[in-house]
Amino acid sequence: MDFPEITLRAVGFVKSEIKEPVLRADNNGITLEEKLKKVKIENDKIKTMISEIVIEPDFAELLDDIDDYSHILVLFWAHKVPEASRKLTKVHPMGLKDIPRKGIFATCSPARPNPVLVTAVKLIERKGNILKIQGFEAIDGTPVIDIKPYVEGYHRVESPTRPEWMENIHRQLESL
Repeated sequence: MDFPEITLRAVGFVKSEIKEPVLRADNNGITLEEKLKKVKIENDKIKTMISEIVIEPDFAELLDDIDDYSHILVLFWAHKVPEASRKLTKVHPMGLKDIPRKGIFATCSPARPNPVLVTAVKLIERKGNILKIQGFEAIDGTPVIDIKPYVEGYHRVESPTRPEWMENIHRQLESL
């Protein structure tokens, strides 16, 4: 079967004080730019950081009533991931070399065939075509490809499981 090519159009872009990603994708996989403790500090800072999503003015009407929600899902394109990194099949999760390499689709790595990432963020306010949000890890200038309301009962699953290596990463981060 031939897989169809698709074309995406950015609906907006991110304005953020974050200029570089904490995790970098290159031909060798994912590189953690900082020690895990610094990553934890950065992640904690991001949780309270205010950013903006500037929606293309022609799409402003699509935002009508979005501010009835406290949180939104933002789908965005990790545009700083080099083309060569999009061909990787396995990475060390979070760049941690002590964890065996895992298939890209088993990780949250930005190095993927289509570097589409998704995050739930707090919606602070909407002013025209601009959304003020909190807790968004995307870097300044990141293209936004879609926005959806976060609906807890719709987006939540019952009793999710995750592998032990992911549990270990979360335990390490929580213990810092």
